[in-house]
Amino acid sequence: MSTRERFQHLKALRIRRIKLERAIKDTIFITAGILSASFGLKGFLLPNNFLDGGVMGISLLVNQLTKTDLSLLVVVLNVPFMVIGYTQVSKIFAFKTLVAILGLALALYWIDFPMITNDDLLIAFFGGFFLGAGIGLSIRGGSVLDGTEVLAIYTSRKTTLTVGDIILALNIIIFSVAAYLINIEIALYAILTYLVASKTVDFVVHGIEEYTSVMIVSEKSEEIKDAIINRMGRGVTVLKGQSGFGKTGHKVKEMDVIFSVITRLELQKLKTEISKIDEHAFVVENSINDVKGGMIKKRPLHD
Repeated sequence: MSTRERFQHLKALRIRRIKLERAIKDTIFITAGILSASFGLKGFLLPNNFLDGGVMGISLLVNQLTKTDLSLLVVVLNVPFMVIGYTQVSKIFAFKTLVAILGLALALYWIDFPMITNDDLLIAFFGGFFLGAGIGLSIRGGSVLDGTEVLAIYTSRKTTLTVGDIILALNIIIFSVAAYLINIEIALYAILTYLVASKTVDFVVHGIEEYTSVMIVSEKSEEIKDAIINRMGRGVTVLKGQSGFGKTGHKVKEMDVIFSVITRLELQKLKTEISKIDEHAFVVENSINDVKGGMIKKRPLHD
């Protein structure tokens, strides 16, 4: 076997290993998501006639009004969104979503979770928490248990509305119908459940350490770079830049631009370190949803 053939063989093995690891992780996430969502529904929301937002909220509302089995409604009402996912996202996404929703339907039909509490506030909070955790875990696995976001993404591409606008509008309709057909108290608790679920989804998908990317333009970039590395234990990337027009007018001067990724909790410390070196440094911050590779974990500092 030639060196080139050996390289191609090793590369193919590495790709297969990565795909297998990803498939195992996705399966674990989706399975955990199904169990968490079904527990939130059967242990809290369903036996107490509580609602949520999104397609799941529509399923719960139809279940209350028609007594149709929730496991059937979850599949039927999500079919259009699986079709949209197939055409607008990918075949793999649509397949994973189909498996996840069928798994949720089976869990709702076969697994008997006990009713945990009849306290309205606890039902709204923990029902939303476990349902949101389930949706978030399924997203981590590359699928969805609720087709609302798929619809929102599709509609946002066809209109000037944002994804957030569409989800908000859909939920306003759901809560208004619930207030009219059932009662306003159930609608208010549904809003609380939805808020808890949406925040839990964000927490599960993005994690507790929300990262912020920072770009620093300063004539004292070398000192700032050393401070980030030695005082904060963070990695940096040095970009080559050229000054343009600023407070001192138009200047053409080569300078290094420092780029780093830190957690939200470290942002103020970074600003303090920069101010110690250059109070007039130009700093740009951007929130980022996810980050991979590089030196993300903080390097231990030694005195």
